[in-house]
Amino acid sequence: MKIYFCGSIRGGRDDVHLYQKIVRKLLSYGTVLTEHVANTDLSDAGEDSTAKGDQAIHDRDVDWLRQSDVIVAEVTQPSLGVGYELGRVVDMKKKVLCLFRPSSGRILSAMIRGAADSQHFMVRDYNEEEVEKVLDQFFSSLSRT
Repeated sequence: MKIYFCGSIRGGRDDVHLYQKIVRKLLSYGTVLTEHVANTDLSDAGEDSTAKGDQAIHDRDVDWLRQSDVIVAEVTQPSLGVGYELGRVVDMKKKVLCLFRPSSGRILSAMIRGAADSQHFMVRDYNEEEVEKVLDQFFSSLSRT
């Protein structure tokens, strides 16, 4: 299974240690195409845009979205890039799990929470201690469909 993980890069790296935990768990389900999102060496400046260019990063990531079987997005840290990716995959009718931590004090965008349809797009509120259990439940539900 090919998994696309979405997490904030240029929108802020405050949750990178949580991203590492999520990606480690996702690797037990398949190949994570965007494992680099959890790299602590990646700053909020993003990948070296002078080497590849923003268009190359965009095109590569959209190609990975197309290849992916499922998308998991940690959406607590607001990110224009993550929002863009989620909009693209809604049109692709891919299975999506969005993870949001209410304990952050933030309120999730209505454009994300309102997209939940239980068929393809799921939003799950969680706390950090239960993230692996939430992922287990999501991937277990995929095998039943």
